[in-house]
Amino acid sequence: MSGPASSTAAEVDLLAETYAASTQKIQTLLRAKDDTSRFVGLALLKSVLDNTPDLQSDEGTIQSLWESIPPKFLDRLIKTGSRSGSKPTKKPSSAAASNDMLDLGVSVIHTFAALLPEDARQSSRLLGRIPHLVACLLYCSDDTARLALETLVSLVNHLEGARAFTEIQDLSPLTEIAPSQPLALDTLLHAWLTAATSSTDKSSLTSKIDSAVGSLVSSFKGTDAVTLLAFLASLLPRLDSEVLPPNPKWLPQLSKFIRDLVISRPTAAGRAAFTNLAAALLETYPLQAPQLLFTEQPTLSTPNASTPSSYLLINLLLVDLRATLPTLLARLNDPSYYPPTAHRLTSAFNVLSHFIGFLLRSADSADSPGPAISPDLLLKLRTSVSETISLTAEYLRDRWDASVAGALGLHPDARTAATTAASGASRLALAWDAKSGGGVAEDGLVLAAVRAMAIWVREDDNELLRKEVAGLADMLVELYRGSGREGGLDFRRPVLVALEGVVVEKKGRVAVLENGGWEVLVGDLLDVFEASSAGRVDGGDAARGVEIVRVLLPVVEEEHPGPREAWMDVVTRVAAWSVPVGKQPAVVEECQVAVLQLATALLEGTHPGMRKRFVHSISAVIRVAGQLRAEGDRLSEEALEDVLETLAGLR
Repeated sequence: MSGPASSTAAEVDLLAETYAASTQKIQTLLRAKDDTSRFVGLALLKSVLDNTPDLQSDEGTIQSLWESIPPKFLDRLIKTGSRSGSKPTKKPSSAAASNDMLDLGVSVIHTFAALLPEDARQSSRLLGRIPHLVACLLYCSDDTARLALETLVSLVNHLEGARAFTEIQDLSPLTEIAPSQPLALDTLLHAWLTAATSSTDKSSLTSKIDSAVGSLVSSFKGTDAVTLLAFLASLLPRLDSEVLPPNPKWLPQLSKFIRDLVISRPTAAGRAAFTNLAAALLETYPLQAPQLLFTEQPTLSTPNASTPSSYLLINLLLVDLRATLPTLLARLNDPSYYPPTAHRLTSAFNVLSHFIGFLLRSADSADSPGPAISPDLLLKLRTSVSETISLTAEYLRDRWDASVAGALGLHPDARTAATTAASGASRLALAWDAKSGGGVAEDGLVLAAVRAMAIWVREDDNELLRKEVAGLADMLVELYRGSGREGGLDFRRPVLVALEGVVVEKKGRVAVLENGGWEVLVGDLLDVFEASSAGRVDGGDAARGVEIVRVLLPVVEEEHPGPREAWMDVVTRVAAWSVPVGKQPAVVEECQVAVLQLATALLEGTHPGMRKRFVHSISAVIRVAGQLRAEGDRLSEEALEDVLETLAGLR
């Protein structure tokens, strides 16, 4: 007696026999000597694969079918379809038949690229088809071109596929269709980034990237080039300096694309593209890019042609920052909103930092051409920048409170498990802090915001703004304390720049001291100073030491009635320091001299009664200064003479 179970089993057996028969028939046709039989077999294979989900998951059968297809036959199909020399037409002709062959060949490769197991996808049988997929792109229908590009993207994501791709000499099919097929840009992006990780011939890869980007720039002329700008904004910052084209001829055209977008009421995608690319160019080409972006260049004729493009660029970025920052914290954990928005705002802050630096360099050098911005527009920009920095300080306060310090009025139940701050102190995290990543200290937007805020607060004589930033002293000190760990963001240099502007005001000095700023900065400074005697300090650490002294000297000089007793430990440590023998790098010597200047300022400012306790230390510091002058460079001789003269008067 048969039942449903036995009936189902019979159907399964019948289905399995049908699969076996159909695959065997297809393999027989594919292994035939004539191309007509192979073509029929390939067409049957495509139909079976598309309509048999169970077969798609059978890796063994899939690999067996793939190995039955002669690779040269696939290549002939694609080449035959490409010989018509134009896109497919609707007219029935031999050209249309050729296009059918091209469509079938590409479609089959696309299907197997998705179904084959990983090891088979890295074999030459599949990777060898990459040059033919690139060459046929100009002759495919739009749908077939999309399939070819999807296949290429999946293959070049792996090292062997990227190597096969970079060996192609003619990438013009990709660069020509890129304006209408964004996947062409994705193919180039993944191929170059993957190849750059292990390429032994860096110069060859650099040359190919340079040539291909030049062709892309030509292809995008006459368009808004938004997809190209977004592509380059993603590519350039991720290329090693060894692979990055050193002085490409396409930079001026890219800057023109950016300026034309700025003055053309760009869409949200356009704003993100030109903002991110402007920041990428300034980071990767710091010598060429500021001149191209911040000085006046020819632009499209518009009603605003009289307004410099550099002013329009910075003004748009400032408007974007002021409009977006107030709503950003509420969407901190929105994965579709926060990452791209934070990336755009990070780029905007970085462009602003570079622009301020460009203004300062132009003011200091008579030979440096500054931005062609009239005084009244510069005044407007100054007001706009100050408003933006003020709003930035407010955002940083809220962001820090949300992640570290707690928020006013927040119910204790909103807090979650205890965590440890960078300083080692235990605190309660807040439920609405970032769910992923390392929190505020690992947020690139926070670093970019602090950097832009720091340089503006230091350079712009704005008492009110400096007092506002002084209210962030606890955050700045804690970020400094937690920096320097391998792989983490380094806030130390931006924080020092910010503190240099903050300590000009009494409120700023008080805030820094109350939040442990002296202990943190002096601890880092003395570590650098004492390590320099053993030659274990690099130029970056030494330069940071000089900046620390720039922050601490005003604090010492403005402290009344004199330096605090705990601060005098600096004098004791300097007195016990061993002067290194021999020539040192100039920046390391500058750091050592700066520490001696700080010790001298402490001794000079202290009460005469306390100073008597440091008579022996004064003599030791004089000895150190004398030895350093004997071993040092003439550039530091004048500063050391001042130190020696001041100390001699204190004994």
